Amino acid sequence: MNRATQIAIPTLVRLKPGALDRLGLYLSRAGHRRIAMLFSHGLVPELRERAKQSFADHGIELVQENEVIDASFEHATQRFGEIDRQVQAIVGLGGGKALDVAKYAAFLGRLPYYAVPTSLSNDGFCSPQSSLTLQGRRKSLAAAIPYGVVLDTEVCRNAPTVLTLSGVGDLMAKLTAVFDWKLAFEHTGELVNDFAALLSDNTVSAFLARESLDAEGLELLGTALMFNGIAMEICGSSRPASGSEHLISHALDLHSSRPRLHGLQVGVATYLMSLLQQNQSDRIAQVFAKTGFWDAIADDPFIRAEWLHAVSIAPTIKQPFFTILSIRDQLPEVERLLHTDPVLLRCFRD
Repeated sequence: MNRATQIAIPTLVRLKPGALDRLGLYLSRAGHRRIAMLFSHGLVPELRERAKQSFADHGIELVQENEVIDASFEHATQRFGEIDRQVQAIVGLGGGKALDVAKYAAFLGRLPYYAVPTSLSNDGFCSPQSSLTLQGRRKSLAAAIPYGVVLDTEVCRNAPTVLTLSGVGDLMAKLTAVFDWKLAFEHTGELVNDFAALLSDNTVSAFLARESLDAEGLELLGTALMFNGIAMEICGSSRPASGSEHLISHALDLHSSRPRLHGLQVGVATYLMSLLQQNQSDRIAQVFAKTGFWDAIADDPFIRAEWLHAVSIAPTIKQPFFTILSIRDQLPEVERLLHTDPVLLRCFRD
């Protein structure tokens, strides 16, 4: 007899201006008084100092701090091996690479993990996986949902706009990902967790209520991306957040002469796949237009030939993983769209 799903969720969630300056207070309340902090290479020094001042103000001992150079399995295991036995929790501060390495090191050490993102470039900060390279190839490795998510919306608002637009692209991908998931059920019988699919869809709807990158819009975006991570925890896979659009992005990471931000690649691929799926493409295009996503892509267009190659190999990236690209050879239709769709014409060059 099947039982109801049981999941882990963050105990602490703070999404508001000034949250970074209260990080020490949150740690103190939880009884995590000796910590290790892993931070991004190139992180604005002021943000690191604000975190450390917060620790000092609330009696938190920073046992060790390490800079994260790259998001590799080898680097993450090295950082895990360096963790002092006195450490009671691990804090990841910065962008996706630092958070993925910190999350995985905490998972290996069975330690509480606090995610403190300084931008909203993707949904990885609250996912149950770490995106790491293993022998040069990117893998999604099992990890654990953060104990705490501390997201300072003012810090994220001051991050480069392109990082926030990347987060918008990653969020809108949930529409095509859930479509692919349901398509897989129809064609292969792969089970769909209805609650995870509903939650993923609703994260997009919540952001669409604002469609802005002001303070309120960033709070909605951060909340939506966080719930995408919870949706993955619910079903035990990336299905509610990742479909054909992510396969294309992974293929670009492997073969493009200049891979771009994850969410920028995923966002364009989301619109492209929505055209194949006949699934809310006008809605997606409108959100990208209103937020400035299309303008950012047009300022630095992708290479059309690289995308055609990425689409051709995307179905081989992850198997078995049924998507719209699995039904038939979609390359001729994709090529036609890249040369004729008025929105996509701005996004590509020869």
